[in-house]
Amino acid sequence: MEKGLKIVTIGGGSSYTPELVEGFIKRHAELPVSELWLVDIEDGKEKLEIVGNLAKRMVKKAGLDIEIHLTLDRREALKDADFVTTQFRVGLLDARIKDERIPLKHGYMGQETNGAGGLFKGLRTIPIVVGITKDMAELCPDAWLINFTNPAGMVTEALLKYGYTKKVIGLCNVPIGMERMAAEILEMDPSRIRMDFAGLNHMVFGKEIYVDGKPFMKEFIEKYTDANVVTTMKNIKDFKWEPDFIRGIGVIPCPYHRYYFKKREMLESELKAYAENGTRAETVKKLEEELFELYKDETLDIKPPQLQERGGAYYSDAACRLINSIYNDTMDIQPVNTMNRGALADIACDSAVEVSCIITKNGPVPLSMGHLPTAVRGLVQQIKAFEQTAADAAMTGDYNLALAAMTMNPLVQEDVDAKVLLDEMLEAHKDHLPQFFVK
Repeated sequence: MEKGLKIVTIGGGSSYTPELVEGFIKRHAELPVSELWLVDIEDGKEKLEIVGNLAKRMVKKAGLDIEIHLTLDRREALKDADFVTTQFRVGLLDARIKDERIPLKHGYMGQETNGAGGLFKGLRTIPIVVGITKDMAELCPDAWLINFTNPAGMVTEALLKYGYTKKVIGLCNVPIGMERMAAEILEMDPSRIRMDFAGLNHMVFGKEIYVDGKPFMKEFIEKYTDANVVTTMKNIKDFKWEPDFIRGIGVIPCPYHRYYFKKREMLESELKAYAENGTRAETVKKLEEELFELYKDETLDIKPPQLQERGGAYYSDAACRLINSIYNDTMDIQPVNTMNRGALADIACDSAVEVSCIITKNGPVPLSMGHLPTAVRGLVQQIKAFEQTAADAAMTGDYNLALAAMTMNPLVQEDVDAKVLLDEMLEAHKDHLPQFFVK
């Protein structure tokens, strides 16, 4: 009998874990998972046990022979794994609250993956993920790392340069949301639609759209600019795009582009919400508390619909679809974060990009996307330079590189304020940034 798959999820106590479990249950006939190891740290032990017990009930309800293991020992879990997924937050939600509150206090965007907050999430996260790849190289050298931990683009960039295994793929749910949005606008089943994606994580554009395999971008842009549907995510305000702007750039922006192309409106909205109700992170913390109260219910044996209120909806579709496609060598097309290899002409070949790829048993093969439109090319290159500088700062603990990254980010770009922000945030996150303090 063929051996089943061993999958390890680091950050297994996450509220997103039921999404992942549901995805494996739905695909079990073609993706024979026999062991799912949920790993967390001591601070996450209680949540790990709550969500782990829910996972066991979900598997039992489905009548599947999947062993669910809960552990705080990462190395025990990693031994002989086939796939490793990462979905953790260094410093938990309290760290995200700091990432959002401190910049907002100074009049800058407070967002977990963009601007100053995104920089600090990367500085905390990158050394941990690189450490995971070191363990993988020893304990499961043939396993693929599927990273969902944000900022996914910056993390993938760091792993390509500093990681101990090159079998790494970054993943995001934003492209799936964009395709579903397109299907809603066109009033079609999502299966009939595919977008070509080109750019970086949270900085990706729909470069072409196909309906039943035929290019449809010109017609879609007209429908898109006239549409009266939500074109964003739960965690990003739906400020409408100026139709002539969309016609001008000739590509479809992702929800996160509002932080750059609608900077003033987004900042004013965030400052208002911050003054009235606190940060998005504080809202998420309350939502998480409610979710875990639901998860404790011993009669609950499905993923609760309330999970859709988090910004990571469709995560399981993205993660499980990708793992399934690698395992079964399906050769289908999916957008992932991987080494460019010339797919995007405007970015270095060895850098991480988010592009549509053919997914094979040997990993993603990027499709050639040529050049981005001139109107958006410079912003993408600026963010790539920021990611590279930030990744180097994270691994070296070099203060000067961290300041350069902070200053060059389009949501900061003031060297005096950047230094004030950097110093305050370094102190606030000191416990999770030893590389900057231990020399």
